[in-house]
Amino acid sequence: MVSSATALADNSMPALAHGFDCRICGGVGPFHNYRVREMMFALGETFDYALCPDCGCLQIVTIPDHLSRYYGGGYYSFGSRPVRHSVGAALVRARNRALSGRVDPLGWLVGRFKPYRALASLHSLRLAPDARIVDVGCGSGELLIALQSAGFRALLGVDPFVAHDLDLGGGLLVRQVELRAVPGPFDLVMFHHSLEHIVDPQAALQAAHDVLAPDGHCLVRIPTVSSWAWRHYGVDWCGLDAPRHLVLHSTQSIRLLAERCGFTVRDIVYDADAFQFWGSEQYKRNIALMRPCCNDIVPAPGAFTSAQLRDFARRAERLNRECEGDQIAVYLQRGG
Repeated sequence: MVSSATALADNSMPALAHGFDCRICGGVGPFHNYRVREMMFALGETFDYALCPDCGCLQIVTIPDHLSRYYGGGYYSFGSRPVRHSVGAALVRARNRALSGRVDPLGWLVGRFKPYRALASLHSLRLAPDARIVDVGCGSGELLIALQSAGFRALLGVDPFVAHDLDLGGGLLVRQVELRAVPGPFDLVMFHHSLEHIVDPQAALQAAHDVLAPDGHCLVRIPTVSSWAWRHYGVDWCGLDAPRHLVLHSTQSIRLLAERCGFTVRDIVYDADAFQFWGSEQYKRNIALMRPCCNDIVPAPGAFTSAQLRDFARRAERLNRECEGDQIAVYLQRGG
């Protein structure tokens, strides 16, 4: 049983009757039920989520028939690709090298002032420049382009939600397929905030395991209900992102799922940022995340002062140190 602190009785609907089974552990409940608004675009729709009392996973009860319609009209990860040649491009390349594990003192300094958490999550893996890397659910390929600029050469993106295959230049491709359609082996399979969008996460992790080389790694970055933000904000927590986030793992449930797929869990690192505060505060005020002519996740104009945003950032780092942030990086290894 998970801690009772995980369940938010004051935000929950009546418990679900038997008949819904947890898709992660097979638990039969009874579950705490939460009605969650779609707030990225404020479409006016609500969706029921169930919290498993056994593994702590929060998951959508009924998966919408046409999920793709919730990814159109300005979804941020399908926005314009980053410009490769711009003022400061050399400094950005140096930062990318340092954050991804290459030795670059100047890049380390730049990374202190211009962080990139997705790249920084690779640092401890110490990947060689010829490491074979596939990014699952990569959108328009921003992270892949950053890795290419850092000197990595064997890169591939897969995302079934992109409109068509993308040629990003320099031999870098994003394919409109699922991972199981791509032959391996790979040294690293990455899910940067994409696993929670996948209808069958066990099949996706099993596919990752199957395409990895012996001793290959899988990196999964996800929002987590094992966090202060979920307990504090409840149905206004921006990490819910209904209905696009189908599964919101606890640390217990992601361990269970990974081990079932043959992985060894090497580490879980909390890497949340200030978004957990300002995004959730906006939702409490009924302010949509995305706005016309804005393809990025940034606070609504005038919603917060600079001092408040700085405080949110400081609090986010403190929560990470306390293992209470709302996002985690899960490091998995194939085999023992």
